[in-house]
Amino acid sequence: MNIDTLLIYVFVSFFYVISPGPAVFLAIYNGAVNGVKVVMISALGNILGLLFLSILSISGLSAILLTSATLFTLVKVIGASYLIYLGIRQFRNANKTSSFSNAQHDDNHRSLFAYFKEGFIVAATNPKPILFFTALFPQFLDVAQPIALQFSVMTAIFMFFSFVSLSTYGYLARSAKGLLSTNNNVKWFNRISGGLFIGMGTSLFYVKSTS
Repeated sequence: MNIDTLLIYVFVSFFYVISPGPAVFLAIYNGAVNGVKVVMISALGNILGLLFLSILSISGLSAILLTSATLFTLVKVIGASYLIYLGIRQFRNANKTSSFSNAQHDDNHRSLFAYFKEGFIVAATNPKPILFFTALFPQFLDVAQPIALQFSVMTAIFMFFSFVSLSTYGYLARSAKGLLSTNNNVKWFNRISGGLFIGMGTSLFYVKSTS
């Protein structure tokens, strides 16, 4: 891969990563309610989920997934259902939370591993990154050079952008936590974030494979 091709890939992957999606909204919620530490733990889970998808891509398993309507639908349903579950959980929090501090207290019983796992699942069950790794990666590969090395570099760049992006969104949300100082604002924040998760989960049902 020459430098010009790499720069184009960097440009494309950067704008893909920073565009709003399930991981971004999860980072915003965690940043506002649970703090930057939780955001970074969740982001770590997310980028390892992306690494998992990249490994599937280079091993050819993602191609099998995309050509099998049953397998692709199964992954899509799991991912969509999990996002909808997160949305319903936010709506339930809206009904029982009375302040920002209480919203934070409601999540205090969760371990850091729970947030890590949540970030991993959101990434690994999202069919859109599968399509990205399978459809876009090959466009930038130079078959005359080692494929594994190119995949490693491209994946590392994608993971780096993802981690920085999610951490930044979470930090900005944390900085705006003063908006969640009242009971009504917390409830509306949970309702809006819940609606976004449910909406994104529902939209996954309409994602189609490239086969």
